Parts: sequence; C-alpha cells; structure tokens
Amino acid sequence: MKTPNHPWSFRQRLRTRAFGWRGSKLAIERLKDALGEIKTVARTDPETAAEGAVLLMERLWPALQAVDSSSGALGNATSKTVHELIEILLAAPKEGARLERQLDRLWTAIEEDGVDYLSEVRDRWGELCRTPGRASRAADDFLPALRLSWTPEHRGYYRGTMSCLSCLLAAGRHQELLDLIETAPFLWWRYRRYGVRALAAQGRIDEAIAYAERSLGLNDGPSNMARTCEAILLAAGRGEDAYRRFAYTANRAGSHLATFRAIKKKYPDKAPRAILDDLIAQTPGEEGKWFATA
Repeated sequence: MKTPNHPWSFRQRLRTRAFGWRGSKLAIERLKDALGEIKTVARTDPETAAEGAVLLMERLWPALQAVDSSSGALGNATSKTVHELIEILLAAPKEGARLERQLDRLWTAIEEDGVDYLSEVRDRWGELCRTPGRASRAADDFLPALRLSWTPEHRGYYRGTMSCLSCLLAAGRHQELLDLIETAPFLWWRYRRYGVRALAAQGRIDEAIAYAERSLGLNDGPSNMARTCEAILLAAGRGEDAYRRFAYTANRAGSHLATFRAIKKKYPDKAPRAILDDLIAQTPGEEGKWFATA
C-alpha cells in the first residue's frame, strides 16, 4: 500500500539543530526511535519504509550538526542506523521514477553532509541503483570527474569516487573497473576493495585473494582486507582456507573471549579446543590470556 505522506513521528524530533552541544545521548535515543518506527512500517509497506529511510538520512546532518561527537558514540550509532536504512532501501520495490527521485535526494544529502555520516551510502551507490543499467548510467556520469581528479595536473578529492567504483562493480563492468583502479594516484584499500570484488564476481577467487593481499596502503590496517577475503572464501565453499588464512585477523575483537566467540560462531564445525590451540599458536606470549578465555 502506498502512503505518500506518511505521518512520520521523527520529523519533528529530528528537525534542523534539534540537539545542542551536549545532546549526544538524546540524539542516539531519537535515532533508535526513528529507526524503530521505519522498521515497523517496513514489515507491511516496504515502499513507504524506503521513503522514511531517505527522509531520515536527509535529516541526519541538519539535526546533529551542533552535537559534540568527539566520544565516538554518536558516530557509531549513526553508522549503524545508516547501515540498516540502506538495507531497508534495498528491500523496497525497484520502481523507476520513485527510485530516481530518492537517489537524487540522497545525493543532495551526501553533498550537504558536513561530517560524512552518509559515507556508506556513497560506498554502496551501485547497489542502491538497484539495476545494472541504472548503475552503468550513474558510473558514466561520475567517470569524467573521477578521471580528472586522478590526473597529476588536477589531483584532488572527488566526492563521487567510491560511488563511481561501486557503480562500475554493480554494472558488471569489471575489467573497466580494474583498469581504472590501476590509474589511482596511490595504493589504498578503499579503492582496491572494489577490484577484489570484481575478480571474485568473475569466479577468479585465487586472483581476488592475491589482489587483496597486494592492496594495503601505508595507513591501511589488515582487518578489513581479511574480512573481505574470508567472506569470499566462505562464499566459495572454501571454509578451511578462510579459517587458516584469515579467521584470526578478520575476527579479532576487543577481548580474547570476544575474538574466540566470533570465530566459533563463524566456524561452528571447528572444535572449541582446536580453535583455542590455533589462536595460541598465532599469538606467542599470550597463552595466559587464552587460558583465561578457555
């Protein structure tokens, strides 16, 4: 059922500058309430829920711009909210005109976003286009500016970089994507992760893993790369490879117990004692901490 003018309660609670400098806790509560409201609607009306998701993302920066976010709590809450809103958008029908309007609104919100709350939206723009054809057209729109921003004469930041790479991937233009990444001005995992996924999408699993392992730049930690490689190997049915090569790095958490639990959840066929023995072998000098975990 279509409800063009749904009476969203969060409209008033997340108005422009709704929160002051010390309003982080209240803002997080309001985000939870708004997300819950949208998810409730999504159970019966995905299309209206998608409109609510776009509306909430449009309001994030205007509502939160005055809040002190230095603790990181607000940023984490916002990131989780945006991730769930994207999933709500992806579950909605693939209608042309409605979706085109939503994408236009989202891009305007991205351009006005003062602290990059919507970075995941940019990174997954190709998915949000919903069809290879729409993603391909979007990639063609982004490409001239991206290529220009990567030339030595005009090198600089371009907001549409990740969106362009994402669209090329979603459009199935895999070799073009790989060739484009090779022209990037520096080695950076955030660019090259799309190349990894392009190779994996073609079934070139070993090439994708090797490409990923060559893709860490000076300031890139290994955890994101390991999670990507682990997911590719698991999806290919190569669980033992995934476990041996990437399980520890991909699932390393804030404590030894959390790390063990994350690995055990992902590899339920592995005996707990075997996992602990492997973790001990990979972390010399930390035997006592794993003993406490056991």
